[in-house]
Amino acid sequence: MNFPADLRYTNEHEWIKIDGDVAIVGITDFAQSELGDIVFVEIDTLGETLEANAIFGTVEAVKTVSDLFLPVAGEIVEVNSKVIDAPELVNEDPYGDGWLVKIKASDVQDIDALLDVDSYKQFIGL
Repeated sequence: MNFPADLRYTNEHEWIKIDGDVAIVGITDFAQSELGDIVFVEIDTLGETLEANAIFGTVEAVKTVSDLFLPVAGEIVEVNSKVIDAPELVNEDPYGDGWLVKIKASDVQDIDALLDVDSYKQFIGL
């Protein structure tokens, strides 16, 4: 499994990366492997400002539906239309083309409180 060291992680298996004044959010390689084949992504929170840990959408796999939780407070400024049209991208490239949303974080410093790669690996038992 792949766990990029330049990302921060959550206990709900989302990752976040700062890119200028925007943060990119997706689900981890571990999460997509546990879910199995993702067949549907629903994100209807574009333009909304949400608190940290708020549900911003769902992913549906063959046997389950899983909520998506925002790692830090912020405004959803972009939804990845590629994963809406081709949800399998979340399985194929969770840290690249399979990203889910971009947010304008209310406080970028909140990201520092999330798990680093070693803490996330420990959390999932690796």
